[in-house]
Amino acid sequence: MEHKENELYTPTADEIKGVKGRGFLLDKTTGKHFNARVITVNGKVTADVLEVLAEAARRYGNGQVAFTTRLTVEVQRIAYESIPAFEAFLAEHGLEVGGTGPKVRPIVSCKGTTCHFGLIDTYALSEKIHYAFYKGYRQVVLPHKCKIAVGGCPNNCVKPDLNDIGIVGRRVPLTDASLCRGCKVCAMEKACPVGCAKVIDGRISHTADCNGCGRCIGKCPFGVCTEGKIGYQLFIGGRWGKRTARGIPLSVLLYTEDEVMRAVESAILFFKSEGNAGERLADTVARVGFDVAEKMILDGSLLTRKNEILGL
Repeated sequence: MEHKENELYTPTADEIKGVKGRGFLLDKTTGKHFNARVITVNGKVTADVLEVLAEAARRYGNGQVAFTTRLTVEVQRIAYESIPAFEAFLAEHGLEVGGTGPKVRPIVSCKGTTCHFGLIDTYALSEKIHYAFYKGYRQVVLPHKCKIAVGGCPNNCVKPDLNDIGIVGRRVPLTDASLCRGCKVCAMEKACPVGCAKVIDGRISHTADCNGCGRCIGKCPFGVCTEGKIGYQLFIGGRWGKRTARGIPLSVLLYTEDEVMRAVESAILFFKSEGNAGERLADTVARVGFDVAEKMILDGSLLTRKNEILGL
């Protein structure tokens, strides 16, 4: 049942700030209620969890939930004095609030694991990143928030290149041009959605702007391209909002999840060690220089200094 506003305690500025750090954001429409960000693992929840959220919304909020762009679930309009009971109820069911502050934020992913166009297992990779860095780094204070997104293909549905750290699945076509017959109507050329597969001088080739979507693979009836190599493109320094920046792709593809995990951790450590308070990763990369940032992220030096950087 919805609370009556005139019966509620009005929290102080310090109290509002304190609960915000725990994942409760003031609802400006009343000035007395809070919306609680319940953490999901890449936006995927079970039917049982949905039932818990529904019950929590009925007991402690106004019976409504809202889904954020970071794939968390906000239980709406919780009274300040109900926050401890709400947290206890969630804890009984293995759930928690959070997702605020200058830290690694909840990880988002597209549905690449099940999507027709997905090239990588986005659910598995984003879950690994969630436990390693959202959970594993939750006590690490960064210069600013750090958003991470995992996209299954170059369609970029979750905008990985507009996150501080973004991962995009690639499928690089492996071609044998000697089998090309230079068909007037090339099946691979026709299948390419961005026009980078081209027959030039009687042979198929891919221009430098091939994005690795893999759509051309298997299309040639003469077997020019039957396979592709799965890889991961890592972007650093993306952001959206009042100021936007397109993430810059690392100059090399990564080919295993272990490589991705190492690079993501290195990028976070780079931000922690080189960032100034209040600046986003995009600002740090621009100030230090992308070439320097890329070298530090890829050469493993930050991982060897992990304890020093984190003050452990």
